[in-house]
Amino acid sequence: MNIIEPKLRAAPATGLEQRVRELGPWFHNMDLGGVWTAPDHFLGDYPASKFARFADGLPRDLSGKSVLDIGCNAGFYSIEMKRRGAARVLGIDSDDRYLAQAEFASEVLGFEDIEFRKLDVYDVGALGERFDFVIFMGVLYHLRHPLLALDLIREHVAGDMLLFQSMQRGSRQVLDIAPDYKFSQSDQFFESGYPKLHFVEREYCGDWTNWWVPNRACSEAMLRSAGFTIESRIEEEVYLCRVADRPYEQHGLAAVYPSKGENE
Repeated sequence: MNIIEPKLRAAPATGLEQRVRELGPWFHNMDLGGVWTAPDHFLGDYPASKFARFADGLPRDLSGKSVLDIGCNAGFYSIEMKRRGAARVLGIDSDDRYLAQAEFASEVLGFEDIEFRKLDVYDVGALGERFDFVIFMGVLYHLRHPLLALDLIREHVAGDMLLFQSMQRGSRQVLDIAPDYKFSQSDQFFESGYPKLHFVEREYCGDWTNWWVPNRACSEAMLRSAGFTIESRIEEEVYLCRVADRPYEQHGLAAVYPSKGENE
């Protein structure tokens, strides 16, 4: 097992505290040399407390592997993958403040070789490469076009494994779905365990970017539909997946873009 130990930079606590405040507010509550980035976080020691519940379900040694962290926020998971020996870690986010936080946190903790880049999930095709391990946690429900995002990840950047998490609401039951139904059949749509994606028109939890919230059955169905097989559900809302064949791919590509015309 190849675990890389962080090298804390010697810096005055007052200087760290001032820089942490300047970069705030933080959503990732991280311990940067004794200075917590979000000490009053409503979820406490988050995301470390959540990570602790499923960390053992992930590969312990990522030596020689490449990692893409989509929606990296302040870089907590990017840093954790580097601790596990990943050769290359790239974190992307569309928020400049989060990227500044991630760069600062990784520098303070001695992981300066993590790369951070401003990029939207819908533009992952611009990276032009596939990664051994893709992290897509806490992003899907913030997207106007969630299934498109999964299609793009599968089409352009997922080389092997996907770590997926989404907030879930509604039933935790998973209905055994038939491969097809007649037009006259509709009872299945009223079952609580049928895949359902709840649309939030305005705000949820005070956040206007919470657009879609799946139930458990929907999360799992969307992953399969996009071309991922679920290896294990390693925590309540967290799945470890692998790239697989996409259902009905014999009929053509999924809705992925940017597409290339004949003259492009």
